[in-house]
Amino acid sequence: MALALLLAVAAPSLADTQPVSRSEIDRATEAVKKDPNLATRENVRTLRWTSEPKEEPKKNRERESFEWPEWMRWIGQLFSWIGDTSRMLMWVIIGVLVALLAWVVIRTFAGQRLAPSARRFIPPTHVQDLDIRPESLPTDIGAAARALWDRGERRAALALLYRGLLSRLVHTYEVPIRDSSTEGDCLTLAARKLDTTRLDYATRLVRTWQRAIYGGLSVDDPVVHELCAQFELLPEPRATTEDPGRAGFASGAAA
Repeated sequence: MALALLLAVAAPSLADTQPVSRSEIDRATEAVKKDPNLATRENVRTLRWTSEPKEEPKKNRERESFEWPEWMRWIGQLFSWIGDTSRMLMWVIIGVLVALLAWVVIRTFAGQRLAPSARRFIPPTHVQDLDIRPESLPTDIGAAARALWDRGERRAALALLYRGLLSRLVHTYEVPIRDSSTEGDCLTLAARKLDTTRLDYATRLVRTWQRAIYGGLSVDDPVVHELCAQFELLPEPRATTEDPGRAGFASGAAA
């Protein structure tokens, strides 16, 4: 723009003179470029506070040159390892706790499943010195006991009735009689399994056995005959029962 103004001012005078040469235009252009007010760049100088260098580099160099003792380095490495493996240790502990919980649950449920079989009653073969195994007894205990009684073998007849009673209580009704159970124990345990009619019969048989064997008292024939006739009130075990009808009352015994 300054060049245009300069030319406009000089135009009237130039009209009367010779035309401007190319070299003169270039010199004028260079003169304009050198004008600081028309320059495309500007250099600005400003003041800035400066400070002395800090001592930290020197201290840092001193720290870098310092070496810790070997045992202190080992402790530092130990804590560093603990910090790095803390997450792994946490998962290991959680895994152990879960395994323990699973083991407790399995043991609990397995114990509940095995409890019935563990509590299954195992019948004894003898009570005191009496053999109560079914195979050691005759098929018709009542008839065999009456035959012994009528032949005068009264102790053997009562012993057979009592052995038969214990065998039926154990193998038919699963009364938890032990080999050391007394007559009173057997009646107490039988009361939980037998109905009133069968419990009354068992009580009469046991009392007759005690009166004759321990008390040395005589027993009338009709009492023993009735006990022999009603022995079928106590059915045989199901595994050895040949006639299902014998599980109930026998017609003669019910009479």
